Amino acid sequence: MTTYNIALLAGDGIGPEVMKEAVKVLKLVERRNADVNFELNDVLFGAVAYFETGKAFPDETKAACDKADAILKGTIGLNHEDSQKIPVDEQPERGALLPLRRRYNTYANFRPVYLPKGLANFSPLKASVVGEGIDIMLIRELVGGLYFGEKETGVDEQGRRFVREVLEYDEDQIRQIVRVGFEVSMKRKKVMHNIHKSNVLKSSVLWNAIVEEEKANFPEVEVINILVDACATYLCLKPTMFDVMVMENMFGDILSDQGGGILGSLGLMPSACKGPEKSYYEPSHGSAPDIAGKGIANPYSMIGSVALMLEMSFGMEKEAKNLWDRYARRI
Repeated sequence: MTTYNIALLAGDGIGPEVMKEAVKVLKLVERRNADVNFELNDVLFGAVAYFETGKAFPDETKAACDKADAILKGTIGLNHEDSQKIPVDEQPERGALLPLRRRYNTYANFRPVYLPKGLANFSPLKASVVGEGIDIMLIRELVGGLYFGEKETGVDEQGRRFVREVLEYDEDQIRQIVRVGFEVSMKRKKVMHNIHKSNVLKSSVLWNAIVEEEKANFPEVEVINILVDACATYLCLKPTMFDVMVMENMFGDILSDQGGGILGSLGLMPSACKGPEKSYYEPSHGSAPDIAGKGIANPYSMIGSVALMLEMSFGMEKEAKNLWDRYARRI
């Protein structure tokens, strides 16, 4: 019997609802595999954790995550009005999500933008644009760049309020995510789009130099360099031109949400956040507090995240594929 310990961070809004559906799936997988057992540990995370403990990422939750073989996270966050009841540094994204990523160095974010031809009606794009379907693996660097750089606010000598935020990468951070992009490309169509803004940002100049250096180790992969703004245009006009896309943190944040848009909903986009020793899995959509408790939230993204966990953390590729195939046909 193989036992996998999973920390369940249900979170806020519709998080607990979609987490319940994920647990049902895990129980089903257990029944189908007599030699596998999932040890599930529910812990607080996000706004609900702050209101109960005074911390968005409390020590008990950190301990459970440290112990876990993988982390399954629900949605976090509140509406704007309720968010103001929480100190800025303890609001869920700053007080829980970013520290989670930092704690486990989950530098590689995988977001499959997947819509088979049979589900083309979900997309706002024309059927002629969707073609035979959309199948993109968007890979985002997750623990560097502007989001994790030095930040300063204050008042200058003229009495004006100011903010300073630093976009910072070193070559090791870039190289590790670029290698992930190449490795995934080798398993797919051997084409990788490198997303950058080197005509303006020096960080992208270094990024592109590292891509070129790493390309020598993956000669079979065709690298297509594309500016981030042009990429945003082509995602709408010709999404089928993309297979694997690799990019820095902020570009990935924006373009992955656009990916949800071309599918018709972020509710159709699961994600995996992998570190060198531990990974967490989460739906890409928000906490949708306006529909929380109504029983109408679509759990597709969460169930897709379970599939990614089964494959990437537990090596259960067959069960992951079975989950994708069966659930995608039902939505």
